[in-house]
Amino acid sequence: MNNKPKYNLFKNTKYALSGLFHVLKTENSFKLELLFAIFIIISIIVIDVSFTNKLILLVTGVLVLIVELLNSAIENVVDLVTKEYAPLAKTAKDIGSTAVMFCISLHIICWVMVILYA
Repeated sequence: MNNKPKYNLFKNTKYALSGLFHVLKTENSFKLELLFAIFIIISIIVIDVSFTNKLILLVTGVLVLIVELLNSAIENVVDLVTKEYAPLAKTAKDIGSTAVMFCISLHIICWVMVILYA
């Protein structure tokens, strides 16, 4: 039996916005990255490079936010399962953080490449 509710654009949008508001209230890392994103978007608009390079910078910047959201979801699920120290719980959280770190590194590398070679 399928426990999944039927798709409803308005309800699903409401769920997504609820998740966004929750993250904005509870996740300092996301708030900081969102603040940086504002300055990054302004920089992308101002910088004199091709549309393609601007798009690469925008996509990698938004990707940082997406991966941070997924990392927060992983952390919430792990905390739901156990509040006690568990090696696998720590590993799951650490791997999520590593994904964010790789994503930020990719974004920085793209900026360096665009600035140096555009």
